Amino acid sequence: MNITEIIIAVAALCVIALVIAVVLSIAEKVFHVDVNEKEELVRAELPGSNCGGCGYAGCDSLAKAIADGKAPVTACPVGGQPVAKKIAEIMGQEVGEMKKMVAYVKCDGNSEKRQQDYNYVGIDSCVYAARMPGSSPYACKFGCLGYGSCAKVCPERAIRIIDRKAVVDEELCVACGRCLKICPHNLIELVPQDAKYRVQCSSLAKGKDVTSACTAGCIGCGICAKNCPSDAIVFENNIARIDYSKCTHCGLCESKCPRKIIKVYE
Repeated sequence: MNITEIIIAVAALCVIALVIAVVLSIAEKVFHVDVNEKEELVRAELPGSNCGGCGYAGCDSLAKAIADGKAPVTACPVGGQPVAKKIAEIMGQEVGEMKKMVAYVKCDGNSEKRQQDYNYVGIDSCVYAARMPGSSPYACKFGCLGYGSCAKVCPERAIRIIDRKAVVDEELCVACGRCLKICPHNLIELVPQDAKYRVQCSSLAKGKDVTSACTAGCIGCGICAKNCPSDAIVFENNIARIDYSKCTHCGLCESKCPRKIIKVYE
């Protein structure tokens, strides 16, 4: 190869490089997306667990929603009050005192209290057990299956299976919401940790069917609602539900419940 060929090759490479640079420059201008500075600052304060407990796909989606004013600065349950305070400063807002939320399993039907229809032999998973006939090997088709799918997805190891029922350690729970998504019977919900009175049942069956399946089931008698002075208890699909924004913790529902399925949490 002589010097002329080398010069030609180098020149060709320079021309190609120049063309690519021009194309990239044009593409950058055409496809440029303005970055919201507040969105980046908010994202930096979020914990990065991408758990979905806030209702968004992940921390990136939540940061964008907060920056756009579509989500409150208190939307991250994992970050809690400290993160909400930092995000509020970024957004130029004030944030009040936040109540800690915790996962709560709405079932008290352990192996001693519920009747069994058949023995389940298979993968140790609630998701798979719920695909069996009747959606459960137990007579109650709405209760905790007890195979630990929720415990397996909990990043804080805040859930244990005791006597075939999921139990939440509220001091460890960060309300990430992963257990809510995995539970095939939708038994788990987030409640304020200071919610003193809680209904420990999710059965949608009627009274007679409830009593034949489990000794810890709500029969939908309505006595708790009738005695609640603040109208904090409503009935939906044969099950009592407490509106914690109205509850005054008077304790009448717990004392009047004939089945004792409204329990006191200290």
